Formats: sequence, C-alpha cells, structure tokens
Amino acid sequence: MGNYILALDQGTTSSRAILFDHTGNIASMGQYPFPQYYPQEGWVEHDPMEIWETERQAAEKAIAAIPDAKILGVGVTNQRETTIIWDKKTGEPVYNAIVWQCRRTAGLCEELKRQNLSERIQTTTGLLIDAYFSATKIRWIMDNIPGVRARAEKGELLFGTVETWLIWKLTGAHITDYTNASRTMLFDIHRLCWDEELCRMLDIPMCILPQPVGNSQVYGYVKPGIPGLERLAGVPVCGSAGDQQSALFGQGCFRAGQAKNTYGTGCFTLMNVGHAPVRSRAGLVSSVAWNVGGETVYALEGSVFNGGSTIQWLRDEMKMVDSAAACDQLAGTVPDSGGVVVVPAFTGLGAPYWDMYARGAILGITRGTGRAHIARAVLESIAYQVTDLLMAMRQDAGCDITELRVDGGCSVSDLLLQLQADLVRIPVDRPHMVETTAFGAAALAGLSCGMWSSLEELESLRYSQRVFLPQRVQMDCDRDYRLWKRAVGRAEDWIEH
Repeated sequence: MGNYILALDQGTTSSRAILFDHTGNIASMGQYPFPQYYPQEGWVEHDPMEIWETERQAAEKAIAAIPDAKILGVGVTNQRETTIIWDKKTGEPVYNAIVWQCRRTAGLCEELKRQNLSERIQTTTGLLIDAYFSATKIRWIMDNIPGVRARAEKGELLFGTVETWLIWKLTGAHITDYTNASRTMLFDIHRLCWDEELCRMLDIPMCILPQPVGNSQVYGYVKPGIPGLERLAGVPVCGSAGDQQSALFGQGCFRAGQAKNTYGTGCFTLMNVGHAPVRSRAGLVSSVAWNVGGETVYALEGSVFNGGSTIQWLRDEMKMVDSAAACDQLAGTVPDSGGVVVVPAFTGLGAPYWDMYARGAILGITRGTGRAHIARAVLESIAYQVTDLLMAMRQDAGCDITELRVDGGCSVSDLLLQLQADLVRIPVDRPHMVETTAFGAAALAGLSCGMWSSLEELESLRYSQRVFLPQRVQMDCDRDYRLWKRAVGRAEDWIEH
C-alpha cells in the first residue's frame, strides 16, 4: 500500500485531480471540463457550483483508480484572481464567479487611476491597477447585485478566490494562501496581511475576506459525507498556491535567478527574486512566490496574452494548418521566416507594454512569402514575447537569469524551444514530468504532511527530458529581435481612442 498526495488543479476551462506517488510521478488522474459563460462582450463567468462539482468528480475518479492508496494530504492549485462571493450558512453563491479574463471593471480601474491610486497600489500590493485582479470584481458584485452589500456588512457572506472556495467546501475553513491573496490588489505583500486602507478606498467590507496563511501548512481536514470522497474524510488539506506560483515551485526554481515559463494559451514567466520583493520599473508585477516554514520568497511575473492562442488562430481562423503539431512541421520546412514578423496583439499587448489599444499585425510580406514563413513567424512571435519578459526581468531584478525551465502545451515544440534558447542565450530546460502546476501543489502539501522532508529532496525528483542550448550566432538573433521590436512599434496604439 503506497503513500500518495492528491493535487486538485482547478483551471480556467477544466478541473483536474492527480495522485502523485513518493517519486513525484503521476499514479492516476481525473479531468472534467466545465462551461464558460459570456453574458456580454468582454465579460467571462463560471458557475462556482460547476467548478466544485467537476473538481469533486475529478478527485473521485483519481482516487477510485487506486483502491488501496493511502492519501497523506491534499494540495490545491487554481486559476488565480477569479472571484466568488457566497452565503456563509447555505454555501449558495450570490452571483457567478467573475473570471480573471473578464474586462467588465475596466472603467472602474480607469477611475482608480484618475484618483492617483497607482503608486499606492503598486507600492503595497506589487500590482498594477487592472481589471485582471480580484478587488474590482468584488466591488462590482457589491455594487450591482441587489442586497449583497447589506448582507456582506452584516457578516453573512464570504469572499474567496477559487482555492478559498474549494478549501471551504472540503473543510469549512475560510482561508486564502499568500500567493492568491497577493493577486487581489488588497494585500500588503510586505506585511503579509490585508491592507485596511485599500479595502476602505475600494469600499470592500473586510469581514468577508478570508484569513491569509502560508502555502504549506494544515488548513483543515476533509469533512465526512462528501459524495465520492468518503476515503478522503479526515485527510489534511495542507498545501495551496495559485497556478503560476505552483508551477514555479513544481519546477524546483528554489534559488533566486531561476525562472520558469508556461507556454499555454498565454505565456506566464515567473522569476524567483529571493526574500525581498522587487519593485518593477519595466511593466512587470511582484507577487509572493511562496511562504514555506515561515520564510517568504517573492517572484517577478510577466504575462503574455496570446501565446498558444496564436497557433489556434492559425489553425481555426486562418485554416493554414489543421493541428498545433502541423504548425511545427510546416514552420520547420523553411530555414527562417523570410523577414515576416507576426505581432499577435489580438486583445492588446500584455507585459511589458500594457497596451490595450494595440492590435495584431503581419509585417514584412513579399511576393515570395508562403504559409511556412507565416507559421514560422507565429512560433517566433511566442519566443519574442517571452524574450521581452525575460529582458524586463533582467533589468528589474539586477541579477542574471541562469536558465529557463518550461512547461505548458506549446513546450512540446522543439522548434519553439530552440528559438527561445537562441534568443535569450541561456539553457531552456523541459522536464520529464510536465504537470508541474499540479506537482507544485502536491509538493507543498507533501512537505507539510511529511511525504517529503526538504526542498533538496523535491529538487532531486525533477529531471530534464531535454535541455536546449543556444546554437545560432548571437548577432543574427539580435538583428531579428530588433526587427520584432520595430514590428511591435507598428502594432502599438492602433485603435483610435
């Protein structure tokens, strides 16, 4: 009878549960998608009950696959910033979850900037004012759903991001871990507590906020009587982190200067900057990376809005390829993009540009341009955007990045990772076990409940599937990167406003 850790990996489009064994390998898995709701253009919602039910089903499936498993602990990782408010007694949500992608509070964010709160918010929370983060979503529910503010002020309602909601459903504890708290725009990342003045400025009652806690400690025990999860009753829920920090931890980036990039729909690059937060001057944000054993580690983070989604665009809208793998194959038939540059600013540009008025562009087309050149330029655009983030990190952190550890769907592309290594001039390391987000949550829980004893032991579980080293001449790569920057300049500020 083996010992296992259950990781609940609650994402934007599906809920997953993975059982990890003592060697850090996957023993079983369950996964269920759930619906996305778009009530208006730019609005994105989920049903919190569907989030819970699909996560419960995924856990039930993963557990059922190994009938004699001894589960020592549960770790949770989640889509960050997504906002849920529910009734403390009944557990009924007062409104759908407002998803991190939702732009409905852009106007409120502009108002906060006009009130000159940008400096106050960045200094305290490490974040830039944006509709991405949770605070303005809470305020929207308070202001727009009848009766919610009065019920909140009476202490009848609770707020949480997705990990808070799942842990409350499992244990009854109302907590949030420091990494998720630091994505709300209400949390002081220096003092590790809610900022009373910011809550007052944003008109958010503090009685609805969960208790902020570390990332590797017992939050509560799974309640008996949850259908399908009877075997989990009494098991501690003892690890939690937002998905990107969880991936940083799961990749073993335990030393300052280590960085990871997740090549997903968007790209998320995080760099461990050590025990003091770094104030970004280059359009990045600062967050808690994790707090383990009372020690806090901080990260710099940059987000690219369109990474793998650019390949989906080439497949679904442009009909140039019929799969992501076909994009790779097509791009590999030409030695370079023939001077073509794709800027995938479909929804504006994220870090370090933060330009919501930019739009996509294809530049450098000649009579000799073919599908293969455009496919290659699409892959290059992903690598260029990640290079932008790493350049900003080097500038902000004042220390070199030693290597880039990678995961996410697009990291299967050898061509993309070779392009990346050539551009950033450091090793790009793809691990053997690519479920690094879920493993990060498992590792945090496993440290707390005794499955693993130290960061060194966790580090020994990670091994590389392939490391890509720079091959192209640097002068040629620098020339291509300058061309990318010129192309971005053409795409910026495109929409009249």
